[in-house]
Amino acid sequence: MKLFTAVWLALRGTLHVLGGYFTIRFRFPRLSPAGREACVQAWARELLRIWRIDLQVRGTPPSQGPVLLVSNHISWLDIVVIHASGYCRFVSKADIKAWPLIGPLATGAGTLYITRESRRDALRTVHRMADALKAGEILAVFPEGTTSNGLALLPFHANLLQAAISANAPVQPMALQFVDSASGEVSLAPCYVGDETLVASIWRTLTTPGTRAVVSFGELQSPDLRDRRQWAEDLRQAVDALRQ
Repeated sequence: MKLFTAVWLALRGTLHVLGGYFTIRFRFPRLSPAGREACVQAWARELLRIWRIDLQVRGTPPSQGPVLLVSNHISWLDIVVIHASGYCRFVSKADIKAWPLIGPLATGAGTLYITRESRRDALRTVHRMADALKAGEILAVFPEGTTSNGLALLPFHANLLQAAISANAPVQPMALQFVDSASGEVSLAPCYVGDETLVASIWRTLTTPGTRAVVSFGELQSPDLRDRRQWAEDLRQAVDALRQ
């Protein structure tokens, strides 16, 4: 029965992803920016519902920009969870753009791509982020630079904070957690760490019932004369405190 349920959920999720692809391909050109944002949020919430993942939002998500969200990074599911709690544009590694289905979905949702190994590309991305923030948009980054198991935070890289400084935009810390709905204990089911395959992580998520995604929003911050490194460390501590 557990195997049958997981296969059924995987099929429903695949159909939903395909539906999202066709929505971006054929409906998005006719929608306003606000209509696209609402569509992305509704799509993300429906995927969580299909896969039996509850969503709990703590604090106040930003309703308008400019705001740069900084969050810890646990899973491939993080972007879906954050979109379900409120629309934003993500800054993600460039290789996601080439992923089948996922790449077009991410691009259609407004993702900015960065090649982390290229200093020139990183600077270009910071400039694009600053322009987006100046235009009043909400952006989100994962300053750890990679995923962790969610039990402890990795160091925060400070480079992308320059976009907020250049645009004179506030930064809002945000924390992600996956917990067991019954016990309230941290769930490792959605983790996507190290050499683990995406398929294995998705399968474990689908075979683990009772998962709740918790998104906690903190208070807006400005640099207040801090340099990027100090600000990054302070934001890391703020994100860690939101996980308590």
